[in-house]
Amino acid sequence: MITVLRLGHRRGRDDRISSHVGLTARQFGADKIIYSGEKDSKMMESLEDVIDRWGGFFEVEYRIDFRKVIKNFEGLKIHLTMYGESMNDKIDDIRLKTEEDLLVVVGSQKVPREVYDMVDHNIGVGHQPHSEVAALGVFLYSLNDGEIKEKFEGAEVKVEPSRNQKLTRTL
Repeated sequence: MITVLRLGHRRGRDDRISSHVGLTARQFGADKIIYSGEKDSKMMESLEDVIDRWGGFFEVEYRIDFRKVIKNFEGLKIHLTMYGESMNDKIDDIRLKTEEDLLVVVGSQKVPREVYDMVDHNIGVGHQPHSEVAALGVFLYSLNDGEIKEKFEGAEVKVEPSRNQKLTRTL
C-alpha cells in the first residue's frame, strides 16, 4: 500500500496544488493521501467527488499531527525533497523494498528539519527547485517502472483517447 502524506496544507493558498497532489497520487498508483496543516473540507470533498465520478479505491484523510503519522507508520518512509539523495541512484533499492507499505512525504511550505530525520530516505527527484506535484508524479512513475494506472473500478465517466478533441463517455 502506498500512502502520500502532504505536509502543511494552507487553505486558500494551497487548494489547487494540494488537490493536484491527491490526483497525481491516485493516478500513479497510491492508495491513500493524508493531509496535514489546515483542515480544508472543501478541498477534500472536491477530491472525493473526483474519486466518486472517475472510480477507483483511494482514501482521503486529514490528520492534524504529521509527526504521529510518520512516527507510527509501519513501512518504508520516503521524503521527496530537492536536497535528498538522487532518485536515479536510489530507485532500484527502494523498488526492492516495495513489499513493505510505503509512505511518501511531500511538503508545501518549508518542511521542518525533523522530517529529514524521521524518514528512511530523503530523495531528490531533481536537485533544482520544482513542484511537489511533479516530484510525486516522477517518483511514483519511476517506482512503478513507467506503468500508469489506467483502469479504475466503479467509474461513472471515462476519457475516450482522441488525437484532436475532448471525449468522455458516461458508463
